[in-house]
Amino acid sequence: MQENIFFIAVIGGGEATPEAARLAEEVGREIARRGGVLICGGLGGVMEAACKGAFEAGGLTVGILPGENRRAANPYVRIPIVTGIGYARNVAVVKSAQAVIAVDGSYGTLSEIAHALQSGIPVIGLRTWEIAIDGRTDNTIVRATDPKDAVEKAIALIRAQS
Repeated sequence: MQENIFFIAVIGGGEATPEAARLAEEVGREIARRGGVLICGGLGGVMEAACKGAFEAGGLTVGILPGENRRAANPYVRIPIVTGIGYARNVAVVKSAQAVIAVDGSYGTLSEIAHALQSGIPVIGLRTWEIAIDGRTDNTIVRATDPKDAVEKAIALIRAQS
């Protein structure tokens, strides 16, 4: 694998508000502009918006699908990966990435955040979950102010791991 190629997962809800979709689309665009590969769950909502941004910017998008039909992928997934394992594919999504950007999200997003953090994969949060233990905030999710900041932080954390 070439050193200058990097893999960032974009995670978020299968349904997205217009604001979450806008943020995710810009995250995808920023990943593509910097030559990264976008990995996601391949379906709608945040996943589709991120793929759209990356696809339209000429980037490579990979969708790791929960079902057994590659046609279920959103129209912006260039490489659909069929798993047939349902939500268990969340582990494959984050483990395939060097960093994860969480945009908004639901409980599935929270599970992906947990899998990433447990695996030592950095998570950058853009208007997503906050974690607390016994009332004390856990700051392991790196907060981003906007899509560009999220991608810049992800790339910096990837480079720091190398």
